[in-house]
Amino acid sequence: MIKPSERSILQRHLAETPVKLGSLAKDLGIEVFRSSMKPGISGLIEPSDTAPSGYRIKINRHENVERQRFTLAHEISHYLLHREFIRNGVIDNTMYRSSLSNKQEIEANKLASKIVMPDAAVSQLRQNYSGLTFDEMVHRMARDLRVSEPAMRIKLGG
Repeated sequence: MIKPSERSILQRHLAETPVKLGSLAKDLGIEVFRSSMKPGISGLIEPSDTAPSGYRIKINRHENVERQRFTLAHEISHYLLHREFIRNGVIDNTMYRSSLSNKQEIEANKLASKIVMPDAAVSQLRQNYSGLTFDEMVHRMARDLRVSEPAMRIKLGG
């Protein structure tokens, strides 16, 4: 579903962790802004006349950094997977629900998870921290990948 040229850009960025999401968006031609948004709104993707891709993403600057990172990855995922449905814009609330279908939101969440927690990096970190308790492993891996501990716990299946 992802264009080969965009898949190549994505793969290049997933090789370095924590993934530099701003650089990924820039290489995809997407403008990114941190903005004050209404409570309950995490981010949005909408058409842009100035972005090379034709799209810009706004992230709620009042949320914590880990949340902002996941939201940015989620909106990038909408661009990569669902841009034909974006039309006038897609606003995602804090539960990552929008005007798109649940199936599309699930797809965006899965890809966002793979972007912020690449499988190869998770596997390597799991090996590096194999002597730790599960909770300490979760803590350190979340810190290293700049994601929330609950997100890392879900990724690790715990």
